[in-house]
Amino acid sequence: MKNYFLIFALLATTFSFAQTEEDEFSRMVEAEMKAASGVMQFVANANTQNYDITYHKLEFTVNPANYFISGVVRTDFTAKQNMNTVTFDLTDALTVSSVKQGNTSLVFTQNANDELVITLPSTLTTGSSSSVTITYSGAPASGNAAFTTSTHGVTPVLWTLSEPYGAKDWWPCKQDLNDKVNSIDVYITAPSQYVSVANGLEVSSTVNGNGTKTTHFHHSYPIPAYLIAIAVTNYQIYNQVGGIAPNTFPIVNYLYPENALASQNSLAPTPTIINFYETLIGPYPFRNEKYGHAQCGFGGGMEHTTVSFMGGFGRSLIAHEMAHQWFGDKVTCGTWKDIWLNEGITEFMSGMVVKQLDGNTAFINWKEGKTNNITALPDGNLYLTDNQLTNVSRIFSNRITYNKGSMVTNMLRFKLGDTNFFQALRNYLNDPALAYGYAVTPQLKTHLETVSGMNLTEFFNDWIYNQGYPSYDIVVQNWGAGQAKIKVSQTQSHSSVSYFEMPLPIRLKNGNQTHDVIVDNTTNGQEFIVSVPFTVTDFEFDPEKDIISKNNTTTLGTSSFEIAETIALYPNPAEDRITIQLPTNIELEKVEIYNTLGQLVSTQTHSDFSVSNLANGIHIVKISTANGVFHKNFIKK
Repeated sequence: MKNYFLIFALLATTFSFAQTEEDEFSRMVEAEMKAASGVMQFVANANTQNYDITYHKLEFTVNPANYFISGVVRTDFTAKQNMNTVTFDLTDALTVSSVKQGNTSLVFTQNANDELVITLPSTLTTGSSSSVTITYSGAPASGNAAFTTSTHGVTPVLWTLSEPYGAKDWWPCKQDLNDKVNSIDVYITAPSQYVSVANGLEVSSTVNGNGTKTTHFHHSYPIPAYLIAIAVTNYQIYNQVGGIAPNTFPIVNYLYPENALASQNSLAPTPTIINFYETLIGPYPFRNEKYGHAQCGFGGGMEHTTVSFMGGFGRSLIAHEMAHQWFGDKVTCGTWKDIWLNEGITEFMSGMVVKQLDGNTAFINWKEGKTNNITALPDGNLYLTDNQLTNVSRIFSNRITYNKGSMVTNMLRFKLGDTNFFQALRNYLNDPALAYGYAVTPQLKTHLETVSGMNLTEFFNDWIYNQGYPSYDIVVQNWGAGQAKIKVSQTQSHSSVSYFEMPLPIRLKNGNQTHDVIVDNTTNGQEFIVSVPFTVTDFEFDPEKDIISKNNTTTLGTSSFEIAETIALYPNPAEDRITIQLPTNIELEKVEIYNTLGQLVSTQTHSDFSVSNLANGIHIVKISTANGVFHKNFIKK
């Protein structure tokens, strides 16, 4: 009875752990799309495309006990064409009280399209730069949860979360995916008992003498509007050190005091993970400033540059949000259609942490879990269509953007090999045209192809632009001593793909002996003859779970083996030369060629020879070996 109880307890614990991991993953996805309504148009405001922002000075006055913000935002920008007005994204729930250029007050209007339109004092010509300072206040638009006040225990807390288009709910900005701000200074004025958080390094903290304190942060790397964030509460600061010595940097964690000790224990793997990432994909992109976490009241996390906002400190969540600092923050998806470049590669990196810290068996289970979720439905394209850009739940889909994105990334790793794959990722991250800027899917493809020498067009068409997954039928048959024949057939779950071309791993077995082979499957019904050091008594398809597939069948052939079946002539018909294919364990003694009259017309002692002098027509080839004599026909043309 005790044994049954123990088994039940173990199963319950395992199920609870799996549920906890899945719940944390779902909360993470929800957090990363929180600042978007259920249905919206993921396109940039056309009226903000005629200028480039170079700098923001962001001055915010807030109190986490009050749902209110007062702000003064200075924006430096350069005209891309002649401009008489400049437009910023800003909710009409906030009220602008003044706009100035230097000491000159400018005319402005706010409209129902969440735009602030400012009339410039004179035409700003192409290539010229200017600056405007906007003063505003109010209760931010609340529908998208981009600006939140809440409590932890009885203590007020404030945080922001702007992905994808929530920044305009709390400050005047340009929120698109084509214009990162070169640098920012953030000044947060809040009641002096609180600790303020923002991107970059804390420069100073000044007590103002009126019960408030102003904390200044500077961030000197390019950053899009949606990754700018602030948080305020009675944080307890916990410092760690990251980076491979001697190139270390601070890891600054802002924790709720009431559970700081437990949070510190959960954060213990942080330096190990960030150092592991540095070995795989290169130095932490913002090492001149900091990395860290700020605890917040939402579930999951959000990868604000240099400081991820976290609802908890599970290891997989830490690993995911941290990886975003490379994929999403350093190199940001150039359109929301390319969101898998942010989320899929990042989630794959969290899987590599599982492999590194828990071992390969745990990584295999991780991949299998992803594939089971992906193949729960027969469809799902990674690169989004125009129609799909109206549905935020589709853009941030657990099944497609995160899970399929991570497994397609893993399949690229498997196809290219670790050395080529991670070198391609490093090149992608360090490409001067992409680093601290934006990238689209073809640019990643180019880097993968350049390093590997492979043409990946078919792969990207099948797995990224089109939909579904394959189901394989694998037949293995012993094919003489030292060889096995493998036949691969495939069906597809979705009509958009005619055939999934992919190298396929197969583990051949005999008792405790195993032998791994990879066959490059490109056509249906394709057959492969492979060498194997034993008689195959069993086999396993995709033992490491590297391929997205479902409903596979495997059959070990039982028909009796005939050596004659393994001997082949090619090409057949032949014009100039012919080759005899023999099993590796069979030694050729002599080849005799006869015409249809039974006349000997040629004798050979090698398996490859010329037939150019033979008459056209059918010939009989007598192949003498130590294992017997075999006859084959071929046509001379």
